[in-house]
Amino acid sequence: MKVAIVTDAWKPQVNGVVTTLSKTGQTLGDLGHEVQFITPEIFATLPCPTYPEIRLSVAPRRKLFRLLDRFAPQAVHIATEGPLGLAARAWCRRRGLAFTTSYHTQFPQYVRLRVPVPLSWSYAYLRWFHRGAARTMVPTAHQRAELERWGFDSLVLWSRGVDTELFCPRDKSFLDAPRPIAMYMGRVAVEKNVEAFLGLDLPGTKYVIGDGPDRAALERRYPQVRFTGFQFGEELAKHLAAADVFVFPSRTDTFGLVLLEAMACGVPVAAYPVTGPIDVVRNGETGVLDDDLGHAVQAALQLDPAVCRAYALNHSWQRSGVQFLNHLAVNPLTPQGEPDAHGLG
Repeated sequence: MKVAIVTDAWKPQVNGVVTTLSKTGQTLGDLGHEVQFITPEIFATLPCPTYPEIRLSVAPRRKLFRLLDRFAPQAVHIATEGPLGLAARAWCRRRGLAFTTSYHTQFPQYVRLRVPVPLSWSYAYLRWFHRGAARTMVPTAHQRAELERWGFDSLVLWSRGVDTELFCPRDKSFLDAPRPIAMYMGRVAVEKNVEAFLGLDLPGTKYVIGDGPDRAALERRYPQVRFTGFQFGEELAKHLAAADVFVFPSRTDTFGLVLLEAMACGVPVAAYPVTGPIDVVRNGETGVLDDDLGHAVQAALQLDPAVCRAYALNHSWQRSGVQFLNHLAVNPLTPQGEPDAHGLG
């Protein structure tokens, strides 16, 4: 089957959306499907206001229409609600084709942290965007319930996976610092609530793995914290596995891939009991969820790393990819192999 995946979030961004889509495309390819990604890489772009690392495609509709007409996908998945997502949605509506979407980011909360836009306005836009889809894939049951409260429908669960060969228990001596080592990994930005972790009075050493618009200011404010910047591949896994507890201060994530990556390394999690962690972490077993984040850190240090690892082993990217595949809306084919849509070609 020919599958088009359209996303405004793509490399060189380093985040859960890009990882999830990359792994999903790889799984579909391994299963014999032909996948075409349409990303900002092939369009003129401008930096996103307040977040220049994100590039937004400029007037992509005509080029995107040509690309999709040429590829003639049997299934179209729209992963993001930005310029490319809007253009792909318009193409599907124009051609009379069914499509699916996914909800990766708490966009209304992210916007409100930067500009005073009411949540109801952002949710109204997102509700309109996703309402045209045959199905909207969401990562957790709590996220589905939250969107249902805002009037979304046709919601289905699409979970996530982890590479348990890369992320595995390793030598703790890789990091030479006073212990216990408490670690955050991810974007260093206001929506990740990193300062809630950095401000904790904890023994040992704090590490921040990653980068983002708030890094420079936080480095100045917390000189005792070790900021490493981005790490990748083996280096990333070695850093993560060397931690004693993984601290996840975000209150706005829909899932949190890093939670599974930490647990796969045998590192227990400390987090708030909110959407994302509440579905991913087994409270009291693979991590501790508490409104007192400092208490969660101290309690998580007492957990068994082997239990964390065993839990993560049940979450493969192949399983996630098959789940995604089963949720796709497949359009019928003409004898020529093109979607049977009025006006195509």
